[in-house]
Amino acid sequence: MTKSNSVGMTRRGLLGAFAATAVIATPTYSNAFGFLRGAGDIRRIKMYSGRTGESIDTIYWIEGKYIKEALREINHFMRDWRNGQSTNIDNRTIDIMAASHNLLDVTEPYMLLSGYRSAQTNAMLRSNSRGVARNSLHIKGQAADLRLSSRSVTQMARAASACAAGGVGKYSRSNFVHMDCGPIRTWGG
Repeated sequence: MTKSNSVGMTRRGLLGAFAATAVIATPTYSNAFGFLRGAGDIRRIKMYSGRTGESIDTIYWIEGKYIKEALREINHFMRDWRNGQSTNIDNRTIDIMAASHNLLDVTEPYMLLSGYRSAQTNAMLRSNSRGVARNSLHIKGQAADLRLSSRSVTQMARAASACAAGGVGKYSRSNFVHMDCGPIRTWGG
């Protein structure tokens, strides 16, 4: 089901991110790297959207296999809420979100602010804000903007960065973290 894609994350990096989910998060996330060792037999994502009022709490991966039906639900949930368009969300992005959530040791679901964005929505947002990239990974289904009320932007960004699997943007003023499966990089404050 998954496409092997060398952009942004290696298999080793992904396995390292999920090794981290077996470890209780420490302030430095010093154990966030390494290989999967008996943990992560399931992967789960929990989110809600204040825009649509919808929630999702689904196991999308079991014992090495992605569950097609669960991925379809995630694709629909993370759609462009402005026009209802959806795309296949890159599994690596979902994995980064889930691994980060596990590192944070919370039961609270993420609040999804933005998942997939159509090109039209991205252009509209770009015309109103200089913080929106012309070729945003949101357009490709490779990014999500997330918030947790029980964790700070800094805590969330540290957890996502500990996965060493993609881009992490801190938007402290707006109280959210951007996670993507693009090249490893960080920005914001």
